[in-house]
Order: sequence, then structure tokens, then C-alpha cells
Amino acid sequence: SSGINAEWPLRPGEECRAVAEQFPQIKYREMYLDSACLKIVKDPSQFDVMLMPNLYGDIFSDLTAGLIGGLGLAPSGNMGKDGIAIYEAVHGTADDLTATNKGNPTALLMSGLMMLRHLELTSYADKIEKAILETLTERKFVTGDIGGSATNPQYTAEICRKIRASS
Repeated sequence: SSGINAEWPLRPGEECRAVAEQFPQIKYREMYLDSACLKIVKDPSQFDVMLMPNLYGDIFSDLTAGLIGGLGLAPSGNMGKDGIAIYEAVHGTADDLTATNKGNPTALLMSGLMMLRHLELTSYADKIEKAILETLTERKFVTGDIGGSATNPQYTAEICRKIRASS
């Protein structure tokens, strides 16, 4: 979460319902957090977009990060009014791992992809994403949190090598 207090309505549920009425072709549902957690674990394909308060988002992001391998793989984007957006790794950048070179930069890289797409620089995002996914799939240069032994510099060097090779 960014901690930035944008000018949001005081009653977001009412605002969401009002906007949903303007777009009847989009399925809109409200549910309690515990129910949403169960549903996302059982069948994540039933959700395209989820909107929730910051605390619920933190809880939910931890749950879903666990489903895909950990916080090192979870990107995030905070969208505001007038196209303003902030992109970051979910729950930060694991600064405590910086000196050890063991941190997994995937979440931060994937957040950067989201930013590039937001800025309509899709071709750059696609090229970087392809290199990330190939590196993760090959598993030769992945970090310890996802079962590998590579350091952060080794992992990122492999991604950069793949990007250069595709140019």
C-alpha cells in the first residue's frame, strides 16, 4: 500500500454500487473478506478486478502471494484518480535481504511491467515479461525463496541476457 490518502468518497461501497449501475455488462459482487479468500483459493478465474480497503488488500495480497510462491513474486499497482498510479512489490522490496543478494526481484520487475503497460509501452513490457517467464520456467537462475540457489544479481543478469538476445 502506498499510504497516500487520495480524495476518495467517504462511502466507497455506495460509490462502487453507483458506478456498477452505469455498467450493467460488468458483473459486480460484494462479499466479506473471508468468503473472497475462500473463493480465490478455490477458483481464481472468477475474479478479474477486486476493490477493497487497504487492510483487506494487505491480507488478501499475502494470501494470494502464498498461492503463487511467496511475496517475492507478487506485484501490485495502486490506481488513483486522473490516471495517477503507483507500482511496487507487494509489501515492499525486502530491504533486509539486500546485503545478502538473496532477495527475489520478480515482484518489483512485474510491478514495472504493470507500469510500462499503464504508460502504453506494451512492447517493452512484453519483451521483459518474456525474459522473466523464461528464466523462471528454466529454473537455472532462480532465487532461494522459489527453490533455486541463484543470487539476485545472477537472476537479474540472466533476465538481462535474455532481453539482449531477443533484440
